[in-house]
Amino acid sequence: MYRILVSDSMSADGLQPLLEAEHVEVVQKKAAQAEDELHTFHALLVRSATKVTDELIGKMTSLKIIARAGVGIDNIDLDAATKHGVVVINAPDGNTISTAEHTFAMMTSLLRHIPQATVSVKSNEWNRNAFVGTELFGKTLGIVGLGRIGTEIAKRAQAFGVNVIVFDPFLTRDRAVKISVKSATLDEVLTHADIITVHTPLTKETRGLIGAESLPKTKKGVYLLNCARGGIIDEQAIIPYLENGHIAGVALDVFETEPPENHPLLKFDNVIATPHLGASTKEAQLNVAAQVAQDVLDFLDGKIVTTSVNLPALTKEVFEKIQPFYRLAKNMGNIVSQCMKEPVHDISIKYEGSVAELETSFVTKSLIAGFLTPRVASNVNEVNAGMIAKERGISFSEKITSNQSGYENCITVSIHGDQTTFEIKGTHIPHYGERIVGINSFNIDFYPAGHLIYIQHTDKPGVIGRVGRILGDHEVNIATMQVGRKNAGGEAIMMLSFDRKLDDSLIKTLSDIDDIVSIKPIEL
Repeated sequence: MYRILVSDSMSADGLQPLLEAEHVEVVQKKAAQAEDELHTFHALLVRSATKVTDELIGKMTSLKIIARAGVGIDNIDLDAATKHGVVVINAPDGNTISTAEHTFAMMTSLLRHIPQATVSVKSNEWNRNAFVGTELFGKTLGIVGLGRIGTEIAKRAQAFGVNVIVFDPFLTRDRAVKISVKSATLDEVLTHADIITVHTPLTKETRGLIGAESLPKTKKGVYLLNCARGGIIDEQAIIPYLENGHIAGVALDVFETEPPENHPLLKFDNVIATPHLGASTKEAQLNVAAQVAQDVLDFLDGKIVTTSVNLPALTKEVFEKIQPFYRLAKNMGNIVSQCMKEPVHDISIKYEGSVAELETSFVTKSLIAGFLTPRVASNVNEVNAGMIAKERGISFSEKITSNQSGYENCITVSIHGDQTTFEIKGTHIPHYGERIVGINSFNIDFYPAGHLIYIQHTDKPGVIGRVGRILGDHEVNIATMQVGRKNAGGEAIMMLSFDRKLDDSLIKTLSDIDDIVSIKPIEL
């Protein structure tokens, strides 16, 4: 018999899988009200109200799984859950349709002035000429980010006779053809789209993506929508473009600060806004509750769940053996992802030596998780990495070989993209740690951690010196530097590490050095 605590309000329909299970007892009360019996619960279901802290998890000594009926897990101490061996799951796609439909509703409302016309009629006015709208048919919709929600919006737009172009740096040609969209650069979307909607995670790269630098490239009369995350569209930067009429209208479901009290954008008649309603439908709330309820039941019955957002529980013995290679593989995947900014369709991993004797499938998924983490909005780990890779059209394979590379153990990863291939080799040396020992047939040796820059250059006298001089002029101290080359005077690489992240302007200055082919900053 399993006991499950549901500490936030959830519908009985959503909890039905648990309520009908004979071997499960469901208790619906606040965690604070169940203080004396916290140690007896095997599962905890929450929404956003309950704060799942390290202290609470520590009291729930029988806890095996925490389920969040929604996408975000900001109210759950993920590190504490992992430390206590508790799996955390969520409902990553339960609100996909809801958010896609809300975005489309905002789009049509914006182009047809529906909110403004409603206010006018309710004020006893009948001013038809004031609300002449614009048709969707024949327009070009630019979608920035083609994940689950962006894909659903593309399908609906095509049904309205809209031309869809997409900017997603990780969208493969095959997937674009399958969804019947045209892949484009960000500049192409900005230049050609009549309507632009954003559907990316909020990261350092996407913050202000539609802002002061990109807005001048947009068409006069463009419409902008943000039903994803506040901050992707720079709210202050669009104000002058609304004032001069360059932007025809803006629809916002999210803001950088919520609620947006006295926000200057709200004074514009051609700006419509909703209070973060993307996932606020009865169906979405039912879907997320039903999804996590079924997943909790499956987990307790010993089945695999694919929505885990942290490490699955492992025995201490297995974890100790696999941990060094787990960390190494995740870092290798992350390095490649940051160095290879293009769509990828295949990842192959080769194991040699002692690592080949372990459970390499777990290491492989760790590598895939490391590769996907900078590319997708959802939390990725070893449990869901394969599923997310499949959704993105990425295949992966592993090979065990008896070949000897000169190391006691070696992991070689080859990533195949639409344009290029990237290869990286790594090893773990007992009492010394993880090392990256090869990149694209160059021999090199560095520790994968911290603030790095990867430089491809021509092997000529003075190149390394000029790099060092510029860094010195900017009072940047080089922690380590490793270089590699194939032939004198030919291709060469540098890998430098620093105590702090380099500014974008300094990266640009370094990239302007003669004989520097490319510079890739890497954050681990």
